[in-house]
Amino acid sequence: MQMSNIFCIFAMRNYILTLKVRLMTDQNRILFISQEIYPYLEEVTPIRVLNQQLPGWCQEAGFETRTFMPKFGDVNERRAQLHDVIRLSGANLIIADADHPLLIKVATMPGSRVQVYFIDNDDYFHRRKGIAGENGQDFPDNDERCIFFVRGVLETVKKLRWTPTIIHCSGWMAALAPLYLKHVYADTPFFADTKVVLSIDNNVYTTPFGTNFADKVRIEGIQPYHLRSIAGFPVGYEELLRLAIDNADAIICAAPEINQRVMNYAQTSGKPIMEYSENKEDYTKFYNSLLV
Repeated sequence: MQMSNIFCIFAMRNYILTLKVRLMTDQNRILFISQEIYPYLEEVTPIRVLNQQLPGWCQEAGFETRTFMPKFGDVNERRAQLHDVIRLSGANLIIADADHPLLIKVATMPGSRVQVYFIDNDDYFHRRKGIAGENGQDFPDNDERCIFFVRGVLETVKKLRWTPTIIHCSGWMAALAPLYLKHVYADTPFFADTKVVLSIDNNVYTTPFGTNFADKVRIEGIQPYHLRSIAGFPVGYEELLRLAIDNADAIICAAPEINQRVMNYAQTSGKPIMEYSENKEDYTKFYNSLLV
């Protein structure tokens, strides 16, 4: 009996030590999936600056971070000192029955230790700037660019063998990440215990995605009922954000004024919401609250 008690104490001690190690590593990692970041996109906007600052703030608070954004055509590769990452590139993602090669580039954010990975593809990003053409009209394949970006990020993180505890999704181009994480990657060890934070700002798209958007989104793991809210009709910004809210664990208001209907939907979801703030401690405190 005494030996049994000693064994139980020893086993509990090892369990506590293992738990402490996990808290010091896996539970201190934040993955940022950001549609746009200053200074890689030169125009200064509040959301671009926030996406630049957040990873650095989190590193100061003890988090390990990785950041991803699309490699739009207006990202200056020479000035930003982008480097090809051969070992992470080369995969093909099938979207709308067509293969699209995934290219990965990396840079270090100026004046910081923040690594930024860029999702690239000649057709979707490299040859085109932003989300609209010179005529101001949204690109007609923004729906596929959105899918490619999110799937490219998640597949690359798996290759990196880097397990985030929190994933912060910023911008509508990152809005499919909560859906894929909850239904496609839910059983993947890298993401099984990850908390997904959706950041809502005032950067919207004006041309709705086509009625076949749900068909393009669907891959193994996603059932028709997961896409019931967007199936069979044009998908505008509000519909896409409501789908993201349904699958997120928490919401951050990343601008002082955001779409009120989207905000109302978030408030009725019952999920933790952080109001708009310019105080870095508010963000790290919110992230930490999700780890408890």
